[in-house]
Amino acid sequence: MTIRFLTATALAGAIALGGLFAAPSAIAATPKDLLIVAQAIDDIVSLDPAEGFELTSVQSFNSLYQRLIQSNPNEPTKLDPVLAESWVVAPEGNAITFKIRDGATFSSGNPVRADDVIYSLSRAVKLGKSPVFILNELGWTADNVDGFLTKVDDSHVKVSWPAKVGPSFALSILSAPVASIVDQKETEAHAKDGDFGNAWLHTASAGSGPFKIRAYQPHEALVLDANASSPTGAPKLKGIIFKNVADPAARRLLIEQGDADIARDLGADQIAALTGKPGINVLSAPSAEIDYLAFNVASKDNPNSKNPALWEAARYLVDYEGIAKNLLKGQSAVHQGFIPKGFAGSLDDTPFHLDVEKAKGILKAGGIDGGITVKLDVINQPPYTDIAQAIQATFAEAGIKLEIQPSVASQFYSKIRSQGHEAALLFWIPDYFDPHSNASAFALNRDDGTKTVAWRNGWVIPELSDKTQAAVEEQDAEKRAADYKAIQLEVQQKSPFVVLLQPNNQIVLRDNVKGFIQGLNADQVYFAGVEK
Repeated sequence: MTIRFLTATALAGAIALGGLFAAPSAIAATPKDLLIVAQAIDDIVSLDPAEGFELTSVQSFNSLYQRLIQSNPNEPTKLDPVLAESWVVAPEGNAITFKIRDGATFSSGNPVRADDVIYSLSRAVKLGKSPVFILNELGWTADNVDGFLTKVDDSHVKVSWPAKVGPSFALSILSAPVASIVDQKETEAHAKDGDFGNAWLHTASAGSGPFKIRAYQPHEALVLDANASSPTGAPKLKGIIFKNVADPAARRLLIEQGDADIARDLGADQIAALTGKPGINVLSAPSAEIDYLAFNVASKDNPNSKNPALWEAARYLVDYEGIAKNLLKGQSAVHQGFIPKGFAGSLDDTPFHLDVEKAKGILKAGGIDGGITVKLDVINQPPYTDIAQAIQATFAEAGIKLEIQPSVASQFYSKIRSQGHEAALLFWIPDYFDPHSNASAFALNRDDGTKTVAWRNGWVIPELSDKTQAAVEEQDAEKRAADYKAIQLEVQQKSPFVVLLQPNNQIVLRDNVKGFIQGLNADQVYFAGVEK
């Protein structure tokens, strides 16, 4: 059986039989009403928007779910009404009343109600999964959230918050994927042991987006069917198949042969080889991603990871320009602040460069005199393995042996989230369009159970956390941006994080694929307007 004859329905059957996508075959074209996307999807832990926090999961949520408001695809700092058709801010500035779109329904046919909004936000907070810290920014906890969500009537819901933040920040929070609205009736019908339907939503969907999950087989494929009843209109395609292709060389072959319509996460050399080839377009879109190196202060296996001398020396053991220009061939630009360029408060200074002798002096002064070994965890996909090897070479010049530990993304994330690493090469993508999305990750950790990036790396920073909290509460836009720059300078100089690069999104499409949109952020992947 080849892709040529597989509709979404037939593919679901193929998954059930276990005979999904054997070796690539030479095919002239994929079915006209079906989109085949070749990428690695091994990172998926859950497709529940209250839990999924991996790149593939986040990329799927705009297809499966909708929020009250969402970022405009072309102007990401602008928020558009989606399931809400309008809203009114309370005079006190700590509450917003939303009017739900008339006639909006979920893919099940159930109407979107105020009850669904309350259920979805409360559910996400009470589940307490990885992305819950985003909603916690509003001061919501499992114990108090129900008191801040009020049904006015079936089509109006009042959302309020105890945190000292303004309505514009609250709207940004509510545009994050974790604030997606789920179908309460459908979800609760599949709940078990008080899990709010979480186990079921690992592999199913209950949203109002332009697509719905037909089938998901881990490490093989995610199959979506069109949702013709989506409140924002039916998609032009009948279905999408995200085919798990772990090897980037195989992804290149599929797109080159025409066996795939879109290929993601190709290496710089593969992109260069495909550029200008007949039948192929390379889309290069700005990205809000930042790539960084992190040392785990809480490592039980390597005390060197908590030595600030190692952190400081590491900043001078990276050939930033060489990696960006020669290794990645312009796929990324050097960036050394944790807020990406394009966001308010971005710090664009790049004070660090490769200086092995300076790094050696820093190590000696810090009591690291002689060779040490540090295990470096990395996702087994380009460009991260390539970057890791480049860093390994320059660290070796200063007597630091980096043992690269590649793994599939799901295993990698599990290890990082349990603080099981010594060092790791990671990426971070904002969850909403506000600088606090990154500041709360890198510069906030009071060790109070909020599992930020700083927490995952054992960096407890009560004073810096206070500064970060003060910045989000600041109402003057210029002062707020300046506060974030000051916080970044502190992290840039004294933290276990070495920010390296800000990439572009480079995606390869067959030239008959029209209407695909890749926005600045990871969740801004739009398939509803795609046609072939």
